[in-house]
Amino acid sequence: MYDIKALYEAETVPQAAALLQEHPQARIIAGGTDVLIRIREGRLAGCELVSIRKLDELRGISLDPDETLRIGPLTSFSRITRDPLIQRHIAALSHAADQVGGPQIRNAGTIGGNICNGVSSADTASTLMAWDAVLEYTGLEGVRSVPIEKHYRDAGKTALNHDELLTAILIPKQRYEGYYGHYIKYALRNALDIAILGCSANVRLSSHTIEDVRISFGVAGPVPLRIRETEHLLRGKPVNQETIAIAGGASRSEVNPRSSWRASREFRLHLAEELTKRALKQAILNAGGSL
Repeated sequence: MYDIKALYEAETVPQAAALLQEHPQARIIAGGTDVLIRIREGRLAGCELVSIRKLDELRGISLDPDETLRIGPLTSFSRITRDPLIQRHIAALSHAADQVGGPQIRNAGTIGGNICNGVSSADTASTLMAWDAVLEYTGLEGVRSVPIEKHYRDAGKTALNHDELLTAILIPKQRYEGYYGHYIKYALRNALDIAILGCSANVRLSSHTIEDVRISFGVAGPVPLRIRETEHLLRGKPVNQETIAIAGGASRSEVNPRSSWRASREFRLHLAEELTKRALKQAILNAGGSL
């Protein structure tokens, strides 16, 4: 049994925002794979819920007229994994979504929930950060756009106001065109486990040179993060093993993991170096480079 005080079913985005304002302690429920577990564990016992499952306009993947890739936050991980637009333009996100939980969780859980719970270990969060995604918030005062790096405030905390919903994940054409990426998740098990560390790398090559690169991490700090100094160091560098080794070494100075029962800080620092090298190497190969 689930200890739920009340469940409100929103029919529209404005109604969902109004319900959230009317019930300041209410939580949004979409797929329920995170919220229901916390209710059953007692951490959210007696809570009020605003369901947005009926908001079909928040599902699916499409291209806007300017070829911005638009991802609905209610899109399931399974849909993300097999969607042709995702596979064609940002295949690394398809791979990341397929690393979440098991088949049942991927069928029910949503990419929006994965981002809005604010945890650093979310597989799609660090991947979307490497794609420089922009998040669309909608509330009673209107719509605003927030770069994904500004979305994360602290562990479990985001920039969403209480009466706002995430209504779209946007990746402009200039941020995916010509880029190729790869995501690596290191966990104790191959399925049904959260990441000890996750790394996503995107590159755009020019001849045999790294023209641009974006590298992000999960569980390397309290929130998902980009390693911008390392990225700056790599731009203009030749595509070779020496450059990849430089990237691995530089990444250690930009992450700040903690020790936990899953892994020590020292092991996570070692993983940051190794996963940077592996993710960058595979991204280069995916981009048609050779090493």
